[in-house]
Amino acid sequence: MSMSKTLLAACAALGVSAGAAAQTPDLGHPVDETDLAPWDLSVPPDGHNLPAGAGTAREGAKVFQNRCAACHGETGRENETGLAPLAGGIGSLSGPMPVKTVGSYWPYATTVFDYIRRAMPYDAPKSLNTSEIYAVTAYLLHINGIIAEDAVMNAETLPEVEMPNRDGFTPAWPSD
Repeated sequence: MSMSKTLLAACAALGVSAGAAAQTPDLGHPVDETDLAPWDLSVPPDGHNLPAGAGTAREGAKVFQNRCAACHGETGRENETGLAPLAGGIGSLSGPMPVKTVGSYWPYATTVFDYIRRAMPYDAPKSLNTSEIYAVTAYLLHINGIIAEDAVMNAETLPEVEMPNRDGFTPAWPSD
């Protein structure tokens, strides 16, 4: 169900009628599907809503150097900047000093893409194009030993990636 249909259904469930809406302050304006489309960019674990585009780890290494290394270190494996490393730590979660990285902690590659798309780079969120996001995601998966350097990540291949900690979480998403 689209976001606007969900919103309309929620209003109906709450008993908000057109008449009641007319009695509210004159704030905002009606929103349609076109208005909502730029905000409807969530990517769940199954990869639904992944956009067109593609990238490899080799391409992602270049984007990482230019857009990510200032905060995450030269390769993403370091802890020079005070941020936790993005690679390593596989198998450490049950130990006394767990290292939470993309490879050790994240259960789905699609949600790595989603996070990068929404929040990175820190100084300019949403400034990477879709192929750059796929490439950086591929780079992070590669430095964690999950995919090959030349593996192409896109809307078809990214949901197929099996993350090392996929079974370390209780599913919160519908399985149908």
